[in-house]
Amino acid sequence: MAKCDICGKGVHFGNAVSHSHRRSNRIWNSNVRSVMCKVNGAAKRMHVCTRCLRSGAVEKA
Repeated sequence: MAKCDICGKGVHFGNAVSHSHRRSNRIWNSNVRSVMCKVNGAAKRMHVCTRCLRSGAVEKA
């Protein structure tokens, strides 16, 4: 679900490094919101990251 419909930004994978420097897998989810947007004059619910919302890449309905 954490994938932007506009820019395609999704989850990122990496390592969680403890104090003793042992590594385990972890995930960073993108900050994605479900918003009503205008698409071809009609309102449509889309998953949009907050960077696209802030930059004005989407017009909210």
